[in-house]
Amino acid sequence: MTESVPTVVLVHGAFADASSFARVIPELLADGLKVLAPAVPNRSLTGDAAYIASVVRQIPGPVVLVGHSYGGAIITVAGVEDNVRALVYLAGYALEEAESLGELQGRFPDSDLASALVYTPFPVDGSTESGTDVTVEIDKFPAIFAADVDPDLARTLAVSQRPLAGAAFAEAAPVAAWKTKPSWGLVASSDHTINPDVERFGYQRAGMTTVEVDSSHLVMLAHPKKVADLIREAVRSTGA
Repeated sequence: MTESVPTVVLVHGAFADASSFARVIPELLADGLKVLAPAVPNRSLTGDAAYIASVVRQIPGPVVLVGHSYGGAIITVAGVEDNVRALVYLAGYALEEAESLGELQGRFPDSDLASALVYTPFPVDGSTESGTDVTVEIDKFPAIFAADVDPDLARTLAVSQRPLAGAAFAEAAPVAAWKTKPSWGLVASSDHTINPDVERFGYQRAGMTTVEVDSSHLVMLAHPKKVADLIREAVRSTGA
């Protein structure tokens, strides 16, 4: 393996963890690619992006950065790292510079997710103020997130959510890496978590190469081969 072969870094979204890439990772490893799927803190957009950027900086050689859902917002910021060669958005948020998740979503009708969110206080180190964790109602999670995923797996995912701190929704992206890096976007056209038009708008605004898959939000588990094919296309763009 040479350093000219990129490492694919898979960035999960809110209410999920790196196991959401469990069916895509074997596809990429079988291609001989190096793969890393770090755990995202899900505490703040700039903080999460700084963490992923620190992971990327320590990887020798080029990186293809893949973000699902909220992970798309993260790679929009972290993707400016020098060794990032391409970006891939999976049912994700492609933010403009100085734009927040809330602002982008606010341009379009709410998805089913909006009425299923649960807000829970959590202690913040060094502060007398509580933070707010956001999760999805457990009984609504399968239909909203994973309608075409194995029902037993969907129920497991529902009770093992990784919360997103509410502050992340209002935090503006300081940069937009898609302005300088080639980018690909996958629209999950049966998405009930993010309005598919939010995905389409962000991708079109960025001038991305875009594909649509008739899928729930968790497209990586429902259609892993199609996701892997899009990542392969981004990898090939690096000359590997």
